[in-house]
Amino acid sequence: MARTQLISKERSTTYATAADFCRIFKEDMQSLYSLSLMLAAEPDKAEQLFISGLDDAASTPVFKEWARAWARRTIIKNAVRLIAPELDHANGVPNASVPSDAAIKSLPELPAEIRAVLGLGAFERFAFILSALEGYSDQDSALLLGCTRQALIAARVRAEQELARSRAAHGGHQTNAKPNNQVSAIELAVPAAMPVPA
Repeated sequence: MARTQLISKERSTTYATAADFCRIFKEDMQSLYSLSLMLAAEPDKAEQLFISGLDDAASTPVFKEWARAWARRTIIKNAVRLIAPELDHANGVPNASVPSDAAIKSLPELPAEIRAVLGLGAFERFAFILSALEGYSDQDSALLLGCTRQALIAARVRAEQELARSRAAHGGHQTNAKPNNQVSAIELAVPAAMPVPA
């Protein structure tokens, strides 16, 4: 009996609970919603990703130390399922899936850099966010997107070229966000006044 209680107590302190994930989603709401918005490129879908991310993350046993990273990864995995950023494997090129201008125009408070990322095709946007902003390795990003490393790298390069063209068109203005930081570049680039679901 004492051994069972000890194991139960150890498990409850080792693994993140639903309450832990609720706290993480509350504390990191701006960052997690910003990630959702960048991936979905539409506010309604971003809210859907945020909510499903909380539900899915809380239902998976994961070590407490990994809970924050798992919350972000859950949102990314749900976004891959919802948005389906795919390559046309026969031709090795991305399927064109650029968000509507109306969806982007509904977010007038976004900086030009974020608008440029939202304007990318889905596959390029995901490749750029996963590898450049979230810091996933090329191999891990490719696995999440269901493509080869070469296809991922090519998509990221296309995204970087398109973003450079957009930056040049806006007078060379650059964001101060640095990729691969613990604090996501997305969080740094999205203003605090950005609408977050209630």
